[in-house]
Amino acid sequence: EVQLQASGGGLVQAGEYLRLSCATSGITFDDYAVAWFRQAPGKERVGVSVIGTSVGISYYSDSVKGRFAISSDNAENKVYLQMNSLKPEDTAVYYCAVDYFVSEWWTDPERYDYWGQGTLVTVSS
Repeated sequence: EVQLQASGGGLVQAGEYLRLSCATSGITFDDYAVAWFRQAPGKERVGVSVIGTSVGISYYSDSVKGRFAISSDNAENKVYLQMNSLKPEDTAVYYCAVDYFVSEWWTDPERYDYWGQGTLVTVSS
């Protein structure tokens, strides 16, 4: 059974940083992609970043490019999202999700069958 556990959220001030972790287990396919999505209150879930755990390809949404960095530790089965220079508009519940590969449509939540439970990030101004 595929399971994902997201953690690392919290309350920070604008300009500060957080690092989110997504611990994966039960994944039996060799190459897979882990994406981070976020959902602000009353808004749709949107893709933030994705990484192919074997090929190392990564993509970012325009809203976080240059501030966020995604990485994977395959030995630990973890994917990290380093979030720097946080802004109030980054406030959301952040979810990690698994797909079979990095797709050009990686921002579409419908692609993902496996999701973590979400971790709340709150950025105060």
